[in-house]
Amino acid sequence: MKRVVVGLSGGVDSSVTAHILKEQGFEVIGLFMKNWHDDSVTISNECPWLEDSNDAMIVADKLGIPFQVVDLSEQYKDRIVDYMFAEYEKGRTPNPDVLCNREIKFDVFMDIALKLGADYVATGHYCRKGEEIIDGKPVYKLLAGKDVNKDQSYFLCQLSQQQLTKALFPIGELTKPEVREIAKKADLITAEKKDSQGLCFIGKVRLPEFLQQKLQPKEGVIVNIPSNFSDYTKSVPKFENKQAELEYFSTKYTYQKEDGKTVGKHQGAHYFTKGQRKGLNVGGTKEALYVIETDVVENVIYTGEGKQHKGLYRNVLFVTNEEIHWIREDLTLKVGETMDVEARIRYRQILEKATLYKVENGLYVEFQNKQSAIQEGQFVAWYKNEELLGSGVIS
Repeated sequence: MKRVVVGLSGGVDSSVTAHILKEQGFEVIGLFMKNWHDDSVTISNECPWLEDSNDAMIVADKLGIPFQVVDLSEQYKDRIVDYMFAEYEKGRTPNPDVLCNREIKFDVFMDIALKLGADYVATGHYCRKGEEIIDGKPVYKLLAGKDVNKDQSYFLCQLSQQQLTKALFPIGELTKPEVREIAKKADLITAEKKDSQGLCFIGKVRLPEFLQQKLQPKEGVIVNIPSNFSDYTKSVPKFENKQAELEYFSTKYTYQKEDGKTVGKHQGAHYFTKGQRKGLNVGGTKEALYVIETDVVENVIYTGEGKQHKGLYRNVLFVTNEEIHWIREDLTLKVGETMDVEARIRYRQILEKATLYKVENGLYVEFQNKQSAIQEGQFVAWYKNEELLGSGVIS
């Protein structure tokens, strides 16, 4: 009998995951990961980890499977929290959920599971795993979940072949309503439970307050850049080759204070991210202001008026060699090679047509359509026919 350890988070998805595996005849063990317990920044009594671990325990009890809480807060702090602070300080926007899957759930947690003699680790992610024999060896594939509205493959874009070998995603073939239906029939306490928001396993954290613990507030100005800013309208040069063109279009606009007018103050450029609209507290403009760039060195936030502001859009991004990750190692591009894919730069974004260009020092991703608020530090993930092939950190 194969043994599976399920990461029970106290939500409906992981509860149904455990239930399905039990029905399929696996020996199932439920583990709850406690990754964070600094109550000063969680929004009290809204989804504290205690309530979640209780729900997970009740579900395990109902299913008749062993259950235990593992405290991973130290590894979580080292690998996720400290990394987040460092990224925000550099003015980049990290994605803790992607990292949490790579560093915690499918690494630290997986090690614990394997020590418990597990053959597999299962999570309640909406994605599927495929397998194909290529050159006599099994190659694992990460496929989008059947429920298009809930597909979570993006969050797993940093997994490796080794991690996928041991992973199971039992609800990937189901839609969310079907999952709730199964939970109801199985009489699981989590059937009607609302989906958790907020950082992976931290519970509901107020991000600015979370950041303020480490990153000191410092007052700076908000500068509004007009839509006729000279760089937006200058003519495009002639390029010697494709790489020069890609480099040109992947370079972000740079602004000086004198390029626009000062419209307000802020408490620290490192608390803001590109594309952000809330929290600027500047009135008197026709359309809402959006952050188009943050300068953490000079502590200036640059904004533009309206969702269509030119400063928000680019169609090429770059990933350095160190940050390129192929799930399908067999498809890795060599210098000079290209690949037509569909890609996204954030979770929930509809896949967009793009082309990958491998160059000496990294990889360019050229989108057919301009993308809004391309964020350094976030992940770009590329797909072909529902399969996530690889990803990288936007530089």
